[in-house]
Amino acid sequence: MQQRTKIFILMVISMVLGYLPWYNFSAVMNYIAKDFNLSSDQTGMILSAFQMGYVIVVILSGWIADKVGDKKVVAWATLSTAVFSTAFTFFSSGFWSILVLRLLTGLSAGAIYVPGMALLSKWFPPKERGKVIGGYTGAMTLAYAGGYFIAGPLASNFGWQVGILFTSLPAFIAAYIVFFMVHEPEESTYEESTKQDAEESESSYSNTDVKPAPEGGYVGPSVITAGYMGHMWELYAFWGWIGPFMTASAFKVGYSSAEAVSLGNFLAALIIVSGAPAVYVMGKIADKWGRSKTIFMCSIFSLVAQLFLGFLHGHSLVFVTLVGFWIGFWVVADSGIYKAGLTEMVNFRLRSTMLGIQSAAGYLMTVVSPYVFGVVLDLQNNGADPMHAENWSLPFIILGLGAILAPISAIIIRKTRQGSLMVNGKY
Repeated sequence: MQQRTKIFILMVISMVLGYLPWYNFSAVMNYIAKDFNLSSDQTGMILSAFQMGYVIVVILSGWIADKVGDKKVVAWATLSTAVFSTAFTFFSSGFWSILVLRLLTGLSAGAIYVPGMALLSKWFPPKERGKVIGGYTGAMTLAYAGGYFIAGPLASNFGWQVGILFTSLPAFIAAYIVFFMVHEPEESTYEESTKQDAEESESSYSNTDVKPAPEGGYVGPSVITAGYMGHMWELYAFWGWIGPFMTASAFKVGYSSAEAVSLGNFLAALIIVSGAPAVYVMGKIADKWGRSKTIFMCSIFSLVAQLFLGFLHGHSLVFVTLVGFWIGFWVVADSGIYKAGLTEMVNFRLRSTMLGIQSAAGYLMTVVSPYVFGVVLDLQNNGADPMHAENWSLPFIILGLGAILAPISAIIIRKTRQGSLMVNGKY
């Protein structure tokens, strides 16, 4: 096995284990809300606090990694994620302690993904990075689902503390893997990768009068980043609230509270996992069909269904689940396309910086949308906890309306000159 393949496998494993705490709170939120008498707007604020922690760190993590090395940042961030998520089990005593501990967990997790991508990009040449970073992102999606798969059933049988604990302890294993089994490439390997970046960049732009940023301006990168913001507005609020919604739907059709939590979180995990292959499949299609057309298709298929999902509460759980699977596939399918399109519209020397800015802008939306969802849900249901909430239509409609930015940007990007730089003109 090649050394870089081994590093890739180890990084994927560390991502799956290290990001399990991301949605473990969502998986047990109904129990925590009941134990501490939390309203829907408070639980939404807690979800947003985690995302805020991520946004605060995501830009800084790249800069710090440039100074001290990608591996060190990923390793220490993974360890601190494990520590703060485990501490949540033992020190949560009310709204403010829960909010602070989730914020600290988010701050820690925010320093894993971007430096992790940067480390892998040093090992692999440009022509192989798409599948490598796609695999790393797919591992992140599996971790999101894993939080629901593991924490939900454990919480229903043994209490929410056990659910949180057993989705936090694996992050210590992830930290061990990065500290002692992963390493930065030799200087010669990194220099060869950088040389190929430069050669690709020169060949892509030398025969056209359309220039990437910064020479050609920032219109194209700005438009595709705006679309990414709409995409993220919808995606992370959907992932954060689909568990409570499926639990409420199961409870509404006659399951006991324990059964509803276990079944609802299991279904939510399956819905999230359905998106893991979508990122790879639609990325491949975008390479052949065009970036903007694929973004338009994926975003429309997702947001239209989002407008109707909340109205299905109380109806057949099978039908609700099928619609959930439809959204689960399409809502994340275009995630990688925004990143790939951006890299094609900026000079290779600016790629990391621009990816960091795009990530921060997108994740800023994930701070707002889960909170807005919770506030609206709370107002619609007179403060009832999520499991007993009856009216879910308006929160999901708000997700769909915010997501309209994505297809609009896909239309606009086709009218910009820099849009033609994507996939050698197949935009």
